[in-house]
Amino acid sequence: MDMQNIPKVETADRLLDTAFRRGRDSAKLSKQKARGDRFNKQKTVELRKFAAARKSLVDSLERILKSFPSFDQLSDFYKELVKCTLDYRLLKKSLGAVNWARKQVDELHSVYAKRLKRAKYPDELGKIRGEFYGRISSVLKQVKNELAMLEEARKIMRGYPLFKQDMFTVAIAGFPNVGKTTLLSKLTPAKPEIAAYPFTTKGINMGYAKSGSRIIQLVDTPGTLNRFDKMNNIEKQAYLVIKHLADAVVYVFDLTEPYPLSDQIKLYKNVERLKPGLLIYFSKADILEQEVIDKFREKYPGFYDPEELKNHLFSRT
Repeated sequence: MDMQNIPKVETADRLLDTAFRRGRDSAKLSKQKARGDRFNKQKTVELRKFAAARKSLVDSLERILKSFPSFDQLSDFYKELVKCTLDYRLLKKSLGAVNWARKQVDELHSVYAKRLKRAKYPDELGKIRGEFYGRISSVLKQVKNELAMLEEARKIMRGYPLFKQDMFTVAIAGFPNVGKTTLLSKLTPAKPEIAAYPFTTKGINMGYAKSGSRIIQLVDTPGTLNRFDKMNNIEKQAYLVIKHLADAVVYVFDLTEPYPLSDQIKLYKNVERLKPGLLIYFSKADILEQEVIDKFREKYPGFYDPEELKNHLFSRT
């Protein structure tokens, strides 16, 4: 689900300025083409001005509605991601308000275009136009806060990572600085396609490993899986990746103990409760004595050769 290309949501004032400018531009062209007596020419010009302003607003509001995803059709991962990073009810309410505004502009155009056609005197035309512009301005001003909310939501949603949900996905878990990112770079090509997606002030690393026609999506999941309500946004995202997207999870142990082994084991068990059947990888094996690894592997069997781990992962695709 690509949410990174949602276009900017303009303010109510900007939408109105654009609509009125297009109305004026249309009027200039219409003056050259209008036929009939002077009064009917004026009517034609005003009608086209109304139509241009209406089209500008309706098209802009429809573009906003279509650019946001249909939340009911989102995958579980993106549904939960939206709900834990945005006020979901307010977001849906704001989209509903924009849809209401779109319908109101359409209805008002229909009402005032009919009044314009029925006008019998030239001095009625300016008055009707003033009322029409005033009414549609009022409608847009009524949803100015909702438009502002949608723009803020857009900025947040643009930071969501673009996962390929039909691809075999491997999450790499463990404490910070235990070698997760190093493992990611070893499993991916020489020039790995790793992207940092800004979610808060941090990012999430992704990469792709290829074997023949098979491709694996790998995700470095930061965070220590505290209680969900205690996690920051990037940790919540990592939690959701493991819960909803991961087909396999590799847990990285660092036996040099930048974090006590007791803490690393505790986190391992937390992750295993979330996604049973973890694969274990031992980082920094080149600086460890083999007997240290072998002893730990008696209770927690795992890999310390990235190539062996990679081959095992592809055997599961």
